Amino acid sequence: MRVQGANRPWVRRGYDEKRLWMAMPYMPHSRAWLHGALGEFIRPHWNRSVSPGRWEIAKPHLKVLIEALASHFGEVDVYLEFSTTEQCHEKCQTAGGDDCTCSCRGEQHGGGTYWTEWLMVREGVLIGPVGRVERHYIVRSEDVCR
Repeated sequence: MRVQGANRPWVRRGYDEKRLWMAMPYMPHSRAWLHGALGEFIRPHWNRSVSPGRWEIAKPHLKVLIEALASHFGEVDVYLEFSTTEQCHEKCQTAGGDDCTCSCRGEQHGGGTYWTEWLMVREGVLIGPVGRVERHYIVRSEDVCR
């Protein structure tokens, strides 16, 4: 994970965390930039109790935040944590949003590809290997559809 002050911003969605964590290169008006990118009613919180400090933002802003950071900075590191012990249900497999944290690690989310290591335990319910995993993506400005 990148530290604050690095050349590339990062966003992390932790499985057990209530909010997204993010950091970006220093800008004098970071809070105003976040409001401009995500809307004036968001409540970004600067958490200075951790080192390095980080912004904490509501999870529903994940996609818009990633797109805004990639567009502004050129690219962004994205870390998404998944629980492999949480079953993947039909609700995930037919989802349209982007907040998948279950055992499919996003592979089945919204009708993704079925993989051979997945076991269907009953209709519409898949289970995968046990544990937690974190996926790392680099999203570049050319990947963002604006």
